[in-house]
Amino acid sequence: MARETPQSGGRAGAVTAAAVLVVALAVALTAVFAGSDVVRVLGLGDSRSTTWKAGTPAEPPPVVLAAMDSQAPMPSQAGVTAVLAPLLAAPALGPHITASVVDVATGQVLYSSEPDAAMTPASTTKVVTAAAVLAALGPAYRIKTRVVAGTQPGEVVIVGGGDPTLAVFPTPFYPGAPRMDDLAAQVKEALGGTVPTRVIYDVSLYTGSGIEPGWDSDATTGGSGAVITPLMTEGARRNPTRYSARFPQPDVQAAQSFAKALGLPQSAIAAGTAPQGTKELGKVESAPLVRLVETMLLESDNVLADALARQVAIAKGQPASFEGAAAAMKTVLSELNLPVTGYGLVDGSGFSRNNRLSPALLTGVLAMAARSDRAEMRGIFSGLPVAGYSGTLATRFTKAQEGAAAAGLVRAKTGTLTGVNSLAGIVVDADGRALAFAFMADQTTDGGQAVVALDRVAAALATCGCR
Repeated sequence: MARETPQSGGRAGAVTAAAVLVVALAVALTAVFAGSDVVRVLGLGDSRSTTWKAGTPAEPPPVVLAAMDSQAPMPSQAGVTAVLAPLLAAPALGPHITASVVDVATGQVLYSSEPDAAMTPASTTKVVTAAAVLAALGPAYRIKTRVVAGTQPGEVVIVGGGDPTLAVFPTPFYPGAPRMDDLAAQVKEALGGTVPTRVIYDVSLYTGSGIEPGWDSDATTGGSGAVITPLMTEGARRNPTRYSARFPQPDVQAAQSFAKALGLPQSAIAAGTAPQGTKELGKVESAPLVRLVETMLLESDNVLADALARQVAIAKGQPASFEGAAAAMKTVLSELNLPVTGYGLVDGSGFSRNNRLSPALLTGVLAMAARSDRAEMRGIFSGLPVAGYSGTLATRFTKAQEGAAAAGLVRAKTGTLTGVNSLAGIVVDADGRALAFAFMADQTTDGGQAVVALDRVAAALATCGCR
């Protein structure tokens, strides 16, 4: 199993909103205005370095995330093909790579290679999960965690609602997460003079296994994922780091944390279900769904992704399981008139090797997210990592020969498993035209070189007019 490359500088400095313009490094972006020559754009034919003269101020660098211009000339199919086809034939991408490039404003296909093929998507799956959950529930929706009175005096029942971000660390891992100690304070106040005696934890919201059969053996122990339960804290992390080891029973650990916050020993917990019609003693809510989607995409958070997929299942009346979530997401995508040919998801994270998605579906989702008339989908666009600056692209697009000319100009979701490399996102090309792209390779043998090859393709698309 391969992890997505962690961002540098930590999540506190992440770019999570399209309105934020980050000033780019001049060295990384000088090639942006060098024209459409792909060799020059990728720094493959010019090893000259810049010499700064004392007393001569450098020109200010351009801002990243260039504005889209709907009146800009659209690239031609022949122009895009001439630029991309040689780069997509790079040996590092292996013998099988599929692709889709579409114009955001018109939906016109500018380049395709097996666009409807069912490919292993890895973490580009999260783009589809984001679209499904935003469409099903809306960007303002919040996931609730409730506590109700039990059947005995002092007995309380914490009901897992599917929010994996519940905070117990002094500084929460997830921005804006609700705190377990706040929930406990509400419960104590609601109980009045009654002393808490026992915590029942209700995890009946989910059904089926918390581990997808297609996950690698270290999926829940290697720091990239966890057993999926409707009650957990900090994504089941043992410490506030991205790749922290996870608790093997997240629901039990969460119940113990709640008991501790109530002043009870860890032994004062038991599994059960909430009685019907009982008094609510407290409630906390997650950050708005749009914030969760942004975090999921930026950090490529597998636990958050599978939790959000189950919210789609609940919204569509399906069982809150891996199977129910996959079926519900397909229903939502169909309702959005997106192409579901090649759809074969089995989880919401892309962790499973049994997942299948097509490049055409990915570009369809991305083009929708970038359009001004689909405000409910904007969380996808704003959550995508920015090349050379944030999330899983923070350490990519940083060298001249690895697409540095496009630093700050590409927003994309990465996908990485052993033998699988994909990249899907949005670029604004040299003429100001917004393009959605998806490149998916499923037979790579050198993951590092495949990443570089994909970045070069995205950089070439971003920095040429391709007419």
